[in-house]
Amino acid sequence: MTFNPDADVSDNNVQRRGRGRTVAIAGGGVAGLGAVVVLLISAFTGVDLTGLLGGGTDQGQPQSTGSSEGGVQNCSTGSDANKDVDCRVAATSLVLNQYWTKHVKGYVAPQQVSVDGATSTPCGTASNDVGPFYCPPDQTVYIDPTFFALLHQQFGAEAGDLAQVYVVAHEYGHHIQNLVGTMEKYPNNGTGPASNGVRTELQADCYAGAFIADMAAQKDKNGNPYMKKPTQAQIADALDAAAAVGDDHIQQQSGGQTNPETWTHGSSDQRKHWFTNGYQSGLGQCDTFSVATP
Repeated sequence: MTFNPDADVSDNNVQRRGRGRTVAIAGGGVAGLGAVVVLLISAFTGVDLTGLLGGGTDQGQPQSTGSSEGGVQNCSTGSDANKDVDCRVAATSLVLNQYWTKHVKGYVAPQQVSVDGATSTPCGTASNDVGPFYCPPDQTVYIDPTFFALLHQQFGAEAGDLAQVYVVAHEYGHHIQNLVGTMEKYPNNGTGPASNGVRTELQADCYAGAFIADMAAQKDKNGNPYMKKPTQAQIADALDAAAAVGDDHIQQQSGGQTNPETWTHGSSDQRKHWFTNGYQSGLGQCDTFSVATP
């Protein structure tokens, strides 16, 4: 369990948008490792590459980019968050907003959307195919919670409770970079292990680690801690999720050669290193732009 069962998470403001679409995540639905690689690259770049997949992800229902808005249901307590992934993702937003309010002057919370199937955004279609992403133009985090099952069943990552928290915290890290001007100061300058894109992603990993180290200090309106201190097994699971989306690991799993010059997010070791930096040493050790090679 990640949340304290008695914690009050009822004031989360996560929207639920889209009309449901069933996506096969086991039993031959999404076909082949190549498809998984495209999904994972999309998931952590916010670029929809799923046109490369062809058919095979839908179960006979048309993709909807319409919007059917509504909050996450039955999400009032930490016990609800421990039982249900939609509630867990929504409740995590409360804790992240409290954390960043303490650390960023004038902090403005992002919007967060729980995607049910698919919905349109200024950054393209948000869906299970694309995975979690942050869209700077509307300052919104988009997450289809079924992505975690895909990550687990098709790519071997455990993707447990804390790994899911890590993914949400990573996307909030990008919101911080947008708010404080990091994205503007260090725009995209190509690919490679020392590129701005890789440094941006690794900093978001470091921010996620710093948050997770401090998450048990955040309290609800009744003074109850929202979350429990993570166990070593949970930290290992979060590190496993970070490693699973390392550029070198994705290249290896796709059957190709490891080519650092094409990296956009960093190697598995880099991602684990910067997550650990944040977890052990805090936000002060998250300047990925000041080192020669992050």
